[in-house]
Amino acid sequence: MNAYVKKFIDYRFLLLELVKKGIRLKYRRSYLGILWSMVEPLLTMIVLTIVFGNLLGAHEKTFPVYILTGRLLYDFYSKGTRGALNSIRKNSAMIKKVYVPKYLYPLSEVIFNFIIFAISLIVLAAVSLVLGVYPTAKILWVFVPILLLLVLTLGCGMLLVTLSVFFRDVEYLWNIFLMLIMYTCAIFYYPDNILQTGFAWILNLNPLYCVISLFRSCMFGTAFDMYQLYYAAGFSLCTLLLGFFFFYKKQDEFILHL
Repeated sequence: MNAYVKKFIDYRFLLLELVKKGIRLKYRRSYLGILWSMVEPLLTMIVLTIVFGNLLGAHEKTFPVYILTGRLLYDFYSKGTRGALNSIRKNSAMIKKVYVPKYLYPLSEVIFNFIIFAISLIVLAAVSLVLGVYPTAKILWVFVPILLLLVLTLGCGMLLVTLSVFFRDVEYLWNIFLMLIMYTCAIFYYPDNILQTGFAWILNLNPLYCVISLFRSCMFGTAFDMYQLYYAAGFSLCTLLLGFFFFYKKQDEFILHL
């Protein structure tokens, strides 16, 4: 274990450069640059509020905050896992030339997307204050769902990148699966209003929905659903351990499939 920690410390500057490179490439030739990470979710929130607010009859003043919380967390999970999935193939030229711990590539993808997510939370804070959703003592627990989201995204990303090296179709299948995940995250609808009574529990099988629900509890000052907390924590931790285990077992074979 000490050897792994020492290796991580030795390559920390490379990890930092990979994160910086990811941010630069994302906003290359963009006039707004990193400010787009705040403008884009705000515009999306407005469109979703207008469309689904009228369609579903959700005219509550706080509905935009409800949408934005789900939108931001799902967006990070989607971009983080897709970035990690493609990270090994994208850096195949470097992998073939020099030795670098391969886990740094998917890790850097998740970290730089997490930084973008953290910046976009400024928009959420501003919108919440404008619409009268003021912070309560529950907001102090917001680090719990954020940490679970990071662990879940990294764990799924490590599993996906391992599979994608050997099976290229994983990328296309994951894009379809992400669409299914989005519709079971209750991003733009209230579960009880859409699903018949007694069927809303189905959403709790989606760990990302549980994380989003926990985050919303912090924003709106309600108590955590303990089932969602334990389920999301257990699922995220197991996914992270499995992801790193399979990545470690298969990483030496990557060079044969790049």
